[in-house]
Amino acid sequence: MIVERIWTGNAYRNFNYLVACPDSGEALAIDPLDHEKCLNTARVRGWQITQILNTHEHHDHTGGNDAVVAATGAKLLAHHNAAGKIRGVDRGLKAGDVIKVGKRVELECLDTPGHTMCHICLRSHTDTPALFSGDTLFNAGAGNCHNGGDPAALYATFVEQLAKLPGNTQVYPGHDYIENNLKFTLDREPDNADASAWLPKVSSHDPATSVVTTLAEEKRFNTFFRLGSASLIARLRQSFPDLPEQPDAKTVFVKLRELRNKW
Repeated sequence: MIVERIWTGNAYRNFNYLVACPDSGEALAIDPLDHEKCLNTARVRGWQITQILNTHEHHDHTGGNDAVVAATGAKLLAHHNAAGKIRGVDRGLKAGDVIKVGKRVELECLDTPGHTMCHICLRSHTDTPALFSGDTLFNAGAGNCHNGGDPAALYATFVEQLAKLPGNTQVYPGHDYIENNLKFTLDREPDNADASAWLPKVSSHDPATSVVTTLAEEKRFNTFFRLGSASLIARLRQSFPDLPEQPDAKTVFVKLRELRNKW
């Protein structure tokens, strides 16, 4: 499996992806908003885009669909409940469905509600696993729930699905927010040594060449995985004085997401 991460350089800081089979040259385009960069990258690499996957229905992830379909004839894949929200879906996906790309690339669909209720993440069946996480999991952060989402559902996705994936899983999110997210971690957990060490690495970085994190690393500096941290809970109580002495993880997650909305 070959992964080509495409930095759009737009105001929303989107990443687009091409996932290609090295044997056949067939490729899957994930959220190809910048259709020109995606099509040009495929042309330069000698790949044929045969499928498009939208992780969810927001326009900054679907806006390039029509142009890529027109240029390639690719089939459009999305969550099975997104057909009324995304025009032209050819295949509706459910948890456990497998997307095959070329001769030997397989990507398993995870049904990951929270950012929206029709969100798909993809997990690769490879020796070094990869997670294409859309707007569910960001480097050092979690998606917002402003436009059709639910923070309780996002919490369930984190603890019941994402946290259980192998630690060496490489994380490929839909946007580059790592610098601000690390700053939020340090605002919430000032003694987080991993976040402190990572922040200089990504400050004023070039997203086109930025590092790819692993899930094990995320669990060390992503505050939304660190719900039992004593310092995080103590700091959270400053904003929410009614917080129980030993709050449950769901309460901590939802309160963190509330603070991140305004931060």
